[in-house]
Amino acid sequence: MHIDNEIKLDYQDVLIRPKRSTLVSRKDVILERTFKFIHSRRTWTGVPIATANMDASGTFEMARTLSKHKILTVLHKFYSVEDLEVFFTDFNDPDYVSYCLGIRENDFEKLSQVLDRGLGNKFNFICLDVPNAYLEVFVRKLKELRELCPNHTIIAGNVVTNEMTEQLVLSGADIVKIGIGPGSACTTRRKTGVGYPQLSATIECSDAAHGISNPDKGCGLIMSDGGLVYSSCVAKAFCGGADFIMAGSLFSGFDQSGGELVEIDGVQYKEYYGSSSQTAMNKHYGGVAKHRASEGRSTLIPYKGDVNHFILDLFGSLRSTATYIGANKLKEFSKRTTFLMVNRQLNTSIERYEV
Repeated sequence: MHIDNEIKLDYQDVLIRPKRSTLVSRKDVILERTFKFIHSRRTWTGVPIATANMDASGTFEMARTLSKHKILTVLHKFYSVEDLEVFFTDFNDPDYVSYCLGIRENDFEKLSQVLDRGLGNKFNFICLDVPNAYLEVFVRKLKELRELCPNHTIIAGNVVTNEMTEQLVLSGADIVKIGIGPGSACTTRRKTGVGYPQLSATIECSDAAHGISNPDKGCGLIMSDGGLVYSSCVAKAFCGGADFIMAGSLFSGFDQSGGELVEIDGVQYKEYYGSSSQTAMNKHYGGVAKHRASEGRSTLIPYKGDVNHFILDLFGSLRSTATYIGANKLKEFSKRTTFLMVNRQLNTSIERYEV
């Protein structure tokens, strides 16, 4: 048993200190970034925001809309091969959609079918997703996926510590997904006691991933996944060194989101549930297996209308953050950030958390 006494922070534990700025207008802020991925060797340009691979957010409808904003949609893994064939007949933006799978044998068998039908060139990203990527079998499956798809950009996770971030990059991940239990629909921390404050995980894992680099190949990258309650949380994730962010609840409740639309006392809602919730288990696996517990919850989110309005508001919020800290580009957020710790009674004289 070991106790780590270092300060660890979530997004709500900090504010960002403003700094002098030469910016004249929010419209001058550049939100697009260009990355070269260390293993796939691909170059990608877009706004580095991704939907979570959940029923409620990783939908075909979301992909059609968000691709126009150069945002990545990670499709949920429950679409059939036939569903994917139909979708890709008229969707032709491979840079802004990701296939998703787990580590079960049937997941890899399904991917083989997708590739055999010639759909592999319809998506440039593949997300290998499990709640716990510390399993040795996950690393083996990641290596297997890299051999099977050498030219795809692989997102892999989830982990929250620097040593496993490095392990996944070295094992074939271009982007490591960071987060255990921060999502609003996730109950892992309550059920298991396992987790890591999301801002600190983002800061530490980004440093680890970026340390694995090659001038000709690029470097390892991270995608901070979950815990994004407000638009300000998205800004704080980028300020903490995230290359990409992934969000589920922020992309839920819209016309383009999954989930049933219901009306209660004249108010419209959309269903939202975690991928490890009893609702998801019943829907996709016929129930919760006897050897495991549900680690997600189900809820209703107020109906939000068209997601395009949210995207414009989110972009505006990020540009506003940029003007406060003097960042001309999203790429500069982490270089221009000083976090101030708030809402904590700490027996320490530390007042600032420099990134």
